Amino acid sequence: MPQSSIAKLVLEDGTIFTGTPFGASAANTGEVVFNTAFCGYQEILTDPSYRQQLVTMAYTQIGNYGIADQTDDESATPQILGLIIKELSPIASNFRAIETLEQYLKRHNIPGIANIDTRALIRKLRTQGGGGVKGTLCTDPKLVQNDAELLKRTNAWPGIVGVDLVEQVQSSPKKPYEWNAGKGIWTLPTDNRHPTDYHIIAIDCGIKRGILRNLVQSGFRITVVPAKTNADAILAYKPDAIFISNGPGDPEPIQYVQNTLKKLIGQKPLFGIGLGHQLLALAMGAKTYKLKLGHRGGQPVQNVETRKVEMTAQNHGFAVDIPSLKANSGEPTHLNLHDQTLEGFRHTSAPVFAIQYNPEAAPGPHDATYLFDCFSEMIRTGRAPTAAQMSDAQKHRNAV
Repeated sequence: MPQSSIAKLVLEDGTIFTGTPFGASAANTGEVVFNTAFCGYQEILTDPSYRQQLVTMAYTQIGNYGIADQTDDESATPQILGLIIKELSPIASNFRAIETLEQYLKRHNIPGIANIDTRALIRKLRTQGGGGVKGTLCTDPKLVQNDAELLKRTNAWPGIVGVDLVEQVQSSPKKPYEWNAGKGIWTLPTDNRHPTDYHIIAIDCGIKRGILRNLVQSGFRITVVPAKTNADAILAYKPDAIFISNGPGDPEPIQYVQNTLKKLIGQKPLFGIGLGHQLLALAMGAKTYKLKLGHRGGQPVQNVETRKVEMTAQNHGFAVDIPSLKANSGEPTHLNLHDQTLEGFRHTSAPVFAIQYNPEAAPGPHDATYLFDCFSEMIRTGRAPTAAQMSDAQKHRNAV
């Protein structure tokens, strides 16, 4: 299909941004969000947590290092609906690049729009909907001039609240598998591989490969199971602990994972990241809500006990309600410095802890990789780490 000479992004209030098309010729409708990271667009494109979203990059020049092989992918296929940028680099200057960003998007039928005022767009997203506004990105020459139709499509889209997106992003085929690849070329001097006898069951809610690599690098044996695997089937593996993965969208509709976790709390050590953090909180009886300002990109997080701050990579639009967590045996361990929302908690009596952000962070920052050490220590002791113990684990890893 021939590509249009212009591209449009039509928001739900009728605002239209007109720019230059790149990638595929298509018209996709989803939630328009923004990411503040300077790099890592390949990881963003393939992160399952971006399902049903049109991603705006706050950094102005995108594509300058091209697309590398699958070593950099967070899942088997791209997950975003479209890419919104200020300037597309025509040259991929990277010895690892196998194709340009535009070639990659075209090959996967993902539209992109460039040469728009992304600063103005992001300001609007923050004011109007906190980085979560309905929109349609169109590069299709048959539709791009029909503003009324694009607006109609935008407002007809139901959104992601109350929708089960986990079912769309699990590994395919949906059956258990072993994962044994570590971080490889991404191994850091502070990464310690300590082989253990610990066998971990990872519940796949849209798991990132970076998390699996870090778990293996930390010495665990990993079996990944589909999200609808029940508690009895998980316990039949006789695991030493259970990990609940990241994933996209609203945690409340994912009742099947919540029901599984309710049966597992107190039986095995549990560690959750991202969506897994929210699902554990819901299983404990807490509540979640949609953030006014979604967290995507770099965010400062503070340890509530030591007051120490770490820079973290994040990608979520929902958060756990702190009062309801405290009322259900939950103790906050980390808070976001921008809005004081919950970033981590522990169970006060069971071996359970969870983090909202991404400690595996590819390409970075790597301040929070110590949390995998905390997971190992929780398995050894049978007790959830306190905020102070998490800080001690961070010091130890950085000192290695």
